[in-house]
Amino acid sequence: MSPATEPLQADACYLALKARDARFDGRFFTGVTSTGIYCRPVCRVRTPKRENCRFFPHAAQAESAGFRPCLRCRPELAPQSVVWSIQDAGAILAHQAVRLLEEPEAWRGESPSVEALAQRLGVSDRHVRRIFEAQFGVSPLQYLQTRRLLTAKQLLADTDLPVTQIALASGYASLRRFNAAFAEHYGLNPTQLRREGRAVGSGPAIRLAWRPPYDVDAMLAFFRTRRIAGVDDVQARKLTRTLAVESGGHKYKGWIEASFDEARHEVLLRTSESLYEALPLVIRRVRMAFDLDADPQAINALLHERFPRGDGLRVPGAFSGYEIAVRAVLGQQITVAAARTLAQRLVDRFGESIETPFEGLNRLFPEAKVLARAEGDALGQLGIVKQRQAAIVAIARAVAQGKLHLHGGADVDASIAQLKEMPGIGDWTAHYIAMRALHWPDAFPAGDVALHKALGVQGERNAARAAEAASQAWKPWRSYAVVRAWASMNDKTPGASE
Repeated sequence: MSPATEPLQADACYLALKARDARFDGRFFTGVTSTGIYCRPVCRVRTPKRENCRFFPHAAQAESAGFRPCLRCRPELAPQSVVWSIQDAGAILAHQAVRLLEEPEAWRGESPSVEALAQRLGVSDRHVRRIFEAQFGVSPLQYLQTRRLLTAKQLLADTDLPVTQIALASGYASLRRFNAAFAEHYGLNPTQLRREGRAVGSGPAIRLAWRPPYDVDAMLAFFRTRRIAGVDDVQARKLTRTLAVESGGHKYKGWIEASFDEARHEVLLRTSESLYEALPLVIRRVRMAFDLDADPQAINALLHERFPRGDGLRVPGAFSGYEIAVRAVLGQQITVAAARTLAQRLVDRFGESIETPFEGLNRLFPEAKVLARAEGDALGQLGIVKQRQAAIVAIARAVAQGKLHLHGGADVDASIAQLKEMPGIGDWTAHYIAMRALHWPDAFPAGDVALHKALGVQGERNAARAAEAASQAWKPWRSYAVVRAWASMNDKTPGASE
């Protein structure tokens, strides 16, 4: 199998299929002509004959060709696969379009359409359709339809939510349209996919797959060293935390529990009932926080030679982009431990109380509208210097007013520029926020002191410029290079703080 920019090689795909190689999960799907079903490479059914196999880079292409998703391997569980490019303008634009379609927060209750998508991208409707057809072989609406149906399929199989609620959560305006789409594409009634005993809060969890290798220890260690008492906790192979999300104009507050099943390459997600109506958004945030959709094969092909011990490392993302932005400001030029202390004081002073079944998990990170009103010496009393006070209030106000969007569908360049215009926010903070909150794989905080030491440029007259020059060879995966460089320094140096 060649990396993503080249067409699928059918013989290589068949070998990966026969081996049930999880490294290729989500990178292609196999349509079996004798059954009319399409599967993931990891499917445990008997391997079909080579002459009965057709291979597709995306689930939407398989469904467009008339194949239905396998009920055993469940294609909706596969990590997503998106082509990254720094040279092909069509691929870049197609990727930006997918980022918008995949991000529920980008639409704030508005129903995505080709017209709205084109307007946000600053191109014509025709051009959006053209680049989608060229990159994915389907139209934007076909791609979106497949994602909606697969989201609904997962919620039907793994939760006990009412079908009407699942239809609305998946993006359908009515139950009638949802039932019609399900019958047309899958030849089934939605209730036929129900599995007895499924419940998000107490029963078997929602399964979220990743492609190996994945350094689970490193990911959980990252969150463990930055945990805030009352907000999150990491025990063994499990992370629990409180969470507040906004979906469809409503605010939902509750808790999540994410456990790592390394044998199956999956995260098992459970949530409080209070988050059920926002599950697609919660799932999206968990996938981003743990970087479950990364493609290690493509990343390691570029970074392994320079960082051979980091092949399983991922970029820790954000359960809340706004929270990461505030904590990035708190972490400027201080150690991880010091930044954590300031964040703890902030939560203790401004965080809202919440009940959970987990001992000690009882507070939410302060809402943007709360910190936006933190005038006078309210932040100074916590040990936060004035420059950082101004930055925190500026971020909180911009987020509360809907002027700053910190999620995976945001315009990266515009967001970085907007952040750098705020008081107390420079290039390091803006790129750190882009790396974690915007889930941008090519962020690079060139002024980071720990990064300079890891790259051996700390003695240069202009270390930031030297680091930037060295990083050009790692595009478009510089965020992963940063994580590997920090790991090589054991994360003990100021600059890699929050």
